[in-house]
Amino acid sequence: MEPVIRLPGAKCTLPFALCTALALAGCATPRYAPLAPSAKSAAPSTPAIDPALEDRILALDPEHVSDQDVRTTLVAGPTPRIILVHGGVIGTDLLMTSFGKFLTGMGYPERRIRDPADGEWSQQPYGSSERLAGEIAWHYEHDGVRPIVIGHSQGGIQAVKALYELNGAFNEKLEAWNAIADAPEPRLSIIDPLTGKERPVVGVSAALVAVVGAGGVALLAPPHWSMIERLHTIPNTVDEFTGYAINFDLISWTFPGSTSWVFEPNGTARVRNFLLPATYNHVFVPVTHSLAGDAEMRDWINAYVPDRDNGEAPGAAEGRAGNELFAADVWYSIKKHWALEAQRLIRARRSMSAAR
Repeated sequence: MEPVIRLPGAKCTLPFALCTALALAGCATPRYAPLAPSAKSAAPSTPAIDPALEDRILALDPEHVSDQDVRTTLVAGPTPRIILVHGGVIGTDLLMTSFGKFLTGMGYPERRIRDPADGEWSQQPYGSSERLAGEIAWHYEHDGVRPIVIGHSQGGIQAVKALYELNGAFNEKLEAWNAIADAPEPRLSIIDPLTGKERPVVGVSAALVAVVGAGGVALLAPPHWSMIERLHTIPNTVDEFTGYAINFDLISWTFPGSTSWVFEPNGTARVRNFLLPATYNHVFVPVTHSLAGDAEMRDWINAYVPDRDNGEAPGAAEGRAGNELFAADVWYSIKKHWALEAQRLIRARRSMSAAR
């Protein structure tokens, strides 16, 4: 486990009434039994990529992706689906909409964020976790690159729960979930786009999962009871996981000096823990859309690199900054895994082509 990161920053006060609302919102959702697997199907054909573009993508350094790299290279190539999962209180979908608009303002294609079934920016945290897990596998099969999942509060719990679904913790078999039809498909496997071979849905992994404010009061909601003992241990079904917490948060029960919020792997997942300042607000952490419209702030976010002194965000003294550390760190990880996933697909295609 990597060391906890403590950084200075932002502001806001917390309306305590929302703590109770968060605990009471939602109701349990029934689990469904997977259907019998269907016969093998042909692998969906992912879009062809121009060889010159492939070369440009392969030349990228995933640890240092610039704004120009995003807007002239990555956006033209394979782009992971980003699945946003909002919190459990009415209106938190609007907060995640703000975060989605931040991402598009930074150059991420809107069509790769909005839900292909209903056009929403995010999904609610009380739905079926089998659905979310099946979506992750389905998008990987159809896009050739693994999805990124970002969850806020109860949405963060749902994101980790989906990783356990993919790990087989709740059910040994899972159906692929057609994200366009918003319905399960009668098959328990996908065709792996990197190998062309059939593989079970169980065992598929996400590229990146990031959660903020997950845990605490939110675990009292009945749909999340199964995660009380599991939430802070991350299974192998994600390459990189980042858990963000606020240093004083009455909703997620994180307090100065406490380590109860810290996430750790139980295997191969790379797990980071990022402690946001006590001045951040649990409810409003995702509100970031204005940051992308501020040229100086956008430059600062694009230049941000974790684990180094990035200097104070521009405009902090004038009140222009807000939630910028969370936004910058997540955007860095998204750019990194966007490049890694595109490179992974290109290398696999070239390898399969050379083997023919």
